[in-house]
Amino acid sequence: MYLALDIGGTFIKYALMDSAGTIMTKGKQSTPRVHLAGFMDKLCSIIDGHDLSAVKGIAFSCPGTVDAALGVIYHGGSLPFLHEVNLKQEIEQRYGIDAFVENDGKSAALAELWLGSVKNAKDSVVLILGSGIGGGIIIDGKLHRGVNLSAGEVSYVMHQFNPVTKTGQFFGLDCSAVNMIRRIAEIKKVNSADGEVIFEYILQGDAEANAIFDEYCLYLAIQILNLQYILDPEVIAIGGGISAQPADVKEANPLHIANPKVVACPFRNDANLYGALYHYFVSKEKLVNS
Repeated sequence: MYLALDIGGTFIKYALMDSAGTIMTKGKQSTPRVHLAGFMDKLCSIIDGHDLSAVKGIAFSCPGTVDAALGVIYHGGSLPFLHEVNLKQEIEQRYGIDAFVENDGKSAALAELWLGSVKNAKDSVVLILGSGIGGGIIIDGKLHRGVNLSAGEVSYVMHQFNPVTKTGQFFGLDCSAVNMIRRIAEIKKVNSADGEVIFEYILQGDAEANAIFDEYCLYLAIQILNLQYILDPEVIAIGGGISAQPADVKEANPLHIANPKVVACPFRNDANLYGALYHYFVSKEKLVNS
């Protein structure tokens, strides 16, 4: 068995999984957000709650820029106290069990590469729509990291810039599913935490909700086309519960020749667990063969 943990800004999700990716048991606990000591106490309490004699390895998905070879986290995303923490070393020294760490967006992409919607594609892009845009770029069947480990961080792509104010508009803000849901919730005067209620407004054809949702989908479709022109992947997979059709942009501008193949990611909230475990297997194999 293997223990996979997905560290998020709200919850730490965890699962016991076998080598085929079957989830045997899973759970989640609230993520401590105040300081590193409290976070590590919670993380270790989760690990201690399992029979470690049956655990061959521990796989982590976490926010921030991750040096996957060393297991060091930089910046930490929504958990800034993780900056420069070598989580791999901390866990291996404490438990004597092999551990590997991967970025959350790249974990989601690896899940799709291993068992999901892009497993048969040579080149692909995975986009995970949440508070920002996570994901990864797959080239020649392998995750592309880039020299600064930031390949696939499309949240920082600017799609408009004002030379007077010297401010830009970013993909991660304009295609934030969380912000889109919040905007609709404010107009409809409902709780933004209840995403299902928001999507009921959209599915029922509410004019106010669909005006915001259509704008969101248009921004997303534009960036899908941009990625298709830059990388020309076989498939672009969308996760996070939302998808958009780039055909809307092509109809508005017939000069576009790109024809992206867009599919949905199947793993939803468990994607990072699958991807973290696959990263463990790939990293372990590299060590054995080195």
